Amino acid sequence: MRKVLFAFVLGTAVLFVTPVLAQDSGESTTYDFEDDLVTGDLVRPDGEMLNVRRRGSRASLIRIREHFIPEMLKSVEDL
Repeated sequence: MRKVLFAFVLGTAVLFVTPVLAQDSGESTTYDFEDDLVTGDLVRPDGEMLNVRRRGSRASLIRIREHFIPEMLKSVEDL
């Protein structure tokens, strides 16, 4: 019990002492970047641009088995 109390007191002391030890910077640093003008051309490929049609909507080829649970129970009964 004493060790737990000692650890708690030590941990609390460390938590409260740590911010006090932090150093304050005496002066603040300011960086001022001058504006630069960026000029350039838009680069595009020289070839033709192809437009592709979207795929049509189709019905799913995957059928959902509605009677799967009764079939599964039949197979378990045979074991």
